[in-house]
Amino acid sequence: MHRMDLTSDEDYTALHDKLEEPMPWIGLYIAAASAACALSMAADALIGFRSRRYWFPCKYFSLNAFSLAVLAATMKLPLDLTSFTVQDDDKLARISSLVFMSTAMGNFMTSLGSMTNNEIILNLAALALLVITIFGNVAVQVMHLLHFYDVHHILEEQFVCAVFMLLLILMLCYSAVMVPTAKRHIDLSYREMHRKISNDKKVEWGGIFSVDELRIAVRKYWVMAQTGSSQFVVARSVTCAASGLMCLLMGLTLLQVERRKFSYEGKVSSNYKWSIKLILLVQTTGVAAGGIAPVMRWFVAARLKSSKIGHKSFRDELKVETYWTQRLVQLRDRSVPLRIAPHIPRKLLHYAKGSLLNPCIKVQVAIVRASKLSLLFSAVCVKGLVFCFHHIKNLNARCRIEGIGRC
Repeated sequence: MHRMDLTSDEDYTALHDKLEEPMPWIGLYIAAASAACALSMAADALIGFRSRRYWFPCKYFSLNAFSLAVLAATMKLPLDLTSFTVQDDDKLARISSLVFMSTAMGNFMTSLGSMTNNEIILNLAALALLVITIFGNVAVQVMHLLHFYDVHHILEEQFVCAVFMLLLILMLCYSAVMVPTAKRHIDLSYREMHRKISNDKKVEWGGIFSVDELRIAVRKYWVMAQTGSSQFVVARSVTCAASGLMCLLMGLTLLQVERRKFSYEGKVSSNYKWSIKLILLVQTTGVAAGGIAPVMRWFVAARLKSSKIGHKSFRDELKVETYWTQRLVQLRDRSVPLRIAPHIPRKLLHYAKGSLLNPCIKVQVAIVRASKLSLLFSAVCVKGLVFCFHHIKNLNARCRIEGIGRC
């Protein structure tokens, strides 16, 4: 084999071109991983529509080691600091990767309910490590390219998408804190409802009972099975609704950036060559398909909330229930498990633990209140839209009755 001596600029250029030859195939690998995630999210949305479970339980795309591994492969562009260019498709693909990551986290939300405590801790730790790494790389890119005026807009939008991604991982972590308490409450409620239903009418299998009585009993147990699902409880939480709204806003941001793509002046072609367009196409399609479930959860929650507006005061609307912070409060107030003979070191450890958990409790309260406020604002907007729709529909019906025609 011929050995190349790097003694001239031509040799360096030839070596650089040789190293960049497999980049399009790496881009094809990124597109394939993105397509796998997109198809999994679309399959969950399709199953939700077919079964009429509009809280969209996670079946194919849930938070586990395999999904995280495939998702990490789709994040090659934001994690790559060596191939940043100012070419249109390359900039757009980096933003689409960030929005794709946030959409995936929005779909992960309900899967927390079907996981054990150890699985939640391990998977969330891996996901948080990936998100923090991506955020750090984006911050480095923004700081080093901030003085180039031709990339100002794209850097601002990229940083905003990274901040939203960071907020979503915070919401996932603090929603996971609520899951063990919610599971205990669900178990107690299920047992109480089972006792009440069993006491309403004792059914002897050897006896005779009417069809209506059987239908009522089956319906009661079906409602218990549906509402007793821990995924359903997480899907109905305010943080899950807020994450759906954030996914919608990020999807609109990506759409707005793509509308402006032809106004940029690309100067350097992407290292990924033809595959960069495929990455952009697949991830944009994945954002559209994967955003169905989170956005529908947000819309259903806002629609239900709009029918209850005015029943509570504004202060009661923002009240944080105890189950959100119960786990953290128990950890804070629990004594230190270490067997330390002197009393003062144990007291210092207990004080340090309280100093660490008190800010976490405050952040939890702030996230829940912000989620409740966003859901309340969404409910007001949805109620206004529904009112306008019914008003226009009634006006058209009145015009047809009077023979005037459509207004």
